[in-house]
Amino acid sequence: MARKIPVKRVIQYRDQGFSRNMIAKTQKVGRSSVSDVFKRADELNLSYEDIKELSDKEAYRLFFPERYQSEVLYTLPEYDKIHKELQSVGVTLKLLWQEYVDQCNDTNGIAVGYTKFCEDYQKHIDQYRLTNHLTHKPGVSIQVDWSGATMQLLDPATGELRKVYLFVGTLPYSQYTYVEPTLDMKSNTWLHCHMNMFAFFGGTTVRLICDNLKTGVISHPKEGDIILNEQYEALANHYVMAIMPAQVRKPKQKAAVEGAVGKIATAVIASLRNELFTSMGDLKVAIREKMMAFNETPFQKREGSRQLIFAETEQAKLRPLPLVPYEIAEWVYGRKVKLDCHISYQKNHYSCPYQYVKKKVDLKVTHHFLEIYFQDERIATHKRFPQYKEYAFSTSPEHLPDQFNQLEWNDQRLLNWGLKIGPYTHKVIQRVFENLLLKEQGYQSCLSILNLSKKYSNAALETACQVALEKVYSPKYRQLNAILTNPANNKTMENAQSTYTESMGFVRGADYYGGKHNDK
Repeated sequence: MARKIPVKRVIQYRDQGFSRNMIAKTQKVGRSSVSDVFKRADELNLSYEDIKELSDKEAYRLFFPERYQSEVLYTLPEYDKIHKELQSVGVTLKLLWQEYVDQCNDTNGIAVGYTKFCEDYQKHIDQYRLTNHLTHKPGVSIQVDWSGATMQLLDPATGELRKVYLFVGTLPYSQYTYVEPTLDMKSNTWLHCHMNMFAFFGGTTVRLICDNLKTGVISHPKEGDIILNEQYEALANHYVMAIMPAQVRKPKQKAAVEGAVGKIATAVIASLRNELFTSMGDLKVAIREKMMAFNETPFQKREGSRQLIFAETEQAKLRPLPLVPYEIAEWVYGRKVKLDCHISYQKNHYSCPYQYVKKKVDLKVTHHFLEIYFQDERIATHKRFPQYKEYAFSTSPEHLPDQFNQLEWNDQRLLNWGLKIGPYTHKVIQRVFENLLLKEQGYQSCLSILNLSKKYSNAALETACQVALEKVYSPKYRQLNAILTNPANNKTMENAQSTYTESMGFVRGADYYGGKHNDK
């Protein structure tokens, strides 16, 4: 049932000299209800001595006979229970009123109308200073934004003052707030702040409400679909959240974080204005301490604090974090699968199934892994080579066909081609295969070298191989190409080309020896 005003205790405290505010606070009664009791006591000229022998029910009936009759006539809703039910996602006052009416019908009680039901619920939350769950439900949404106000960080090496930006995330129900300082507002920084915020809260919500900033939202038309930044959308998919940017020039749609930004200007920026920080680590520690105090400070117009309400009500309703942490990914599009069943990325080579040879694939690259996609379907995953490593191969045996030499090229054919050009070219091709665990890994390198003969001639390539072998044990394409394109080598190339032609000699055709010219 709805709580009745504790008339006897209110009058007792009044007679002992307590103020309206003190009685409302200690007895958890709305100030307006205390004022109603004071007013009725004056009208009836009653003190605590006059009613101390009455029961609570009798005292209430004496002060508010109309309310008492109404409460006797109607089966009143249990607004405490209704307030808790409204915390659940999808639960509305309309639904709870209908359930209340059904319950009254089952017990032959008389239900109040929907309008009075809503009005009395509003009086209930006003009276006891409760959060209106019609506006926010726990664990449903997070609001994020950049703080307009900034801080400064001193670079001790240069004496330069660097601007520090503040990322702010707030849970609207409890108003529990997270703040992180950053040196820029770039896309990757924005994503990292989200990941750190989720870890701080210990979970995620169904919705994430942000501003229309370019690092997250590409387009937010009045009509039509919202287009998110590709990486921001990937983050939302990983955490299974719906990102809902606030409408342009509609700050009230993310009022919680807008309010938090204003309070943080005082709680963090203003309170640390006289301190000078020379490292981001020290600044983060100072901000964390200020935010802890901010979240633990009691509300002025509401019971409890941000920390208390978060811990008691909202934390349990957050969705658990994914088992696998999110990694920021870079997408590379349109890479062609080579004949050796590999694609190249940053001078290293990664295999994919042989069925995709000569087809174009997309790469999803994170700090630790490289994934290969064909038409939005992942076809291979590799551990990424560190940035200092070059010309390395990551090859999965199952990606290669059982009879790899059934492809367009094999090692013997490439060696034969090199031999036709000359002994130095043949030696270069031999040395390409010499240090490979899988001969297939050398196919593309050999083709790149041999195809130089089409661009510069066999003689030029043979000479370049001769020159390169004098300096490098196993020359690569880039070294041979540099020799061929270097103007300083022109004279050497011309002499070698002449020597190459003489050494090959003049070869008469088969027709000559077939007897056509014997009649001379």
